[in-house]
Amino acid sequence: MFTPTITCIEDLRKLAQRRVPRMFYDYADSGSYTEGTYRANESAYERILLRQRVAVNIANRSTRSRMIGEDVVMPVALAPTGLTGMQHADGEILAALAAREFGVPFTLSTMSICSIEDVAAATRAPFWFQLYVMKDRAFIERLIRRAQAAGCSALMLTLDLQVLGQRHKDVRNGLSAPPKPTLANLLNLMSKPGWCLKMLGTQRRQFGNIVGHVDGVGDMSSLSAWTADQFDPALNWSDVEWIKRTWGGKLILKGVLDPEDARHAADSGADVLIVSNHGGRQLDGAPASIDALPAIVAEVGERMEIWVDGGIRSGQSVLKALALGARGTLIGRPFLYGLGAMGQAGVRACLEIIQKELDVTMGFCGCTSIDQINRRILLG
Repeated sequence: MFTPTITCIEDLRKLAQRRVPRMFYDYADSGSYTEGTYRANESAYERILLRQRVAVNIANRSTRSRMIGEDVVMPVALAPTGLTGMQHADGEILAALAAREFGVPFTLSTMSICSIEDVAAATRAPFWFQLYVMKDRAFIERLIRRAQAAGCSALMLTLDLQVLGQRHKDVRNGLSAPPKPTLANLLNLMSKPGWCLKMLGTQRRQFGNIVGHVDGVGDMSSLSAWTADQFDPALNWSDVEWIKRTWGGKLILKGVLDPEDARHAADSGADVLIVSNHGGRQLDGAPASIDALPAIVAEVGERMEIWVDGGIRSGQSVLKALALGARGTLIGRPFLYGLGAMGQAGVRACLEIIQKELDVTMGFCGCTSIDQINRRILLG
């Protein structure tokens, strides 16, 4: 299969769009309602200007850093993304392997296709697990125990999905895993032979962390009803404290945009807060994540690590986030584009692109290490 020259994340996106079935590509590359916040996440980075320096010794640059006490090749982790195994067969396993080999963390979503046990068996290395809080607390406790048994080194609790933001493309496409055999789906699948052949070679086509692990959920029809009923609108800070006690390890809270909520996050005993609007997939009209970052760093940055996700499409975006006070970043769509485009090699390409862009831009800004990056490299 011909693969064009890949120079940037946009090249991976275009290739993924050609190779991934429409409903799964649209699932990854869309936001809620008007998609205004989804677009703002990316465009907000373009407004941030860099201060170029010259005649500064920039030899021996390094992008190495630490995130939640773990050494990383660059301060970037793969974010939890649902249905990753529908972008490419065994997608979570392939992405986790690429992350391990490159030297950055991988986060497995509750709504993954490959299960916790699948990824642990394939990688034989620690990864992070992302948790959604469901009404069935016994199931949530079992999920936590499974993550502990798999050796997960951190738990990431997503706070901004008590209700599901409507994504119009998913509704129109009739999103399901596996795809329903409608005429429109079959015609689209016929145009993606590579995806279909790889998917035929795996048995992992449903939500591996849920099907078979919940009473009464043995197939996709029962799962759909269960999921619609299980996201818990009553989630509150006492639940966060219960999860912290039950987990007993490093806890990352994802989905905070407001300084008042950030104070609650710091009081909960969590180790890390991720400034995030869920990639523009929840509240359309919320601020871009990078715009919300400085106020939260000012509020609780002395008490916990602050990371940010949403809109990062380059190493320059990573550098700008670090300059505004983030100590780490997460990428979702960029690695999904790489996965859909070229599988494990595509995720590796995504990470290489971002690291190279980060390294070169550090040089232009007169920085040789991550700890030298601060607001002084920004204009204005």
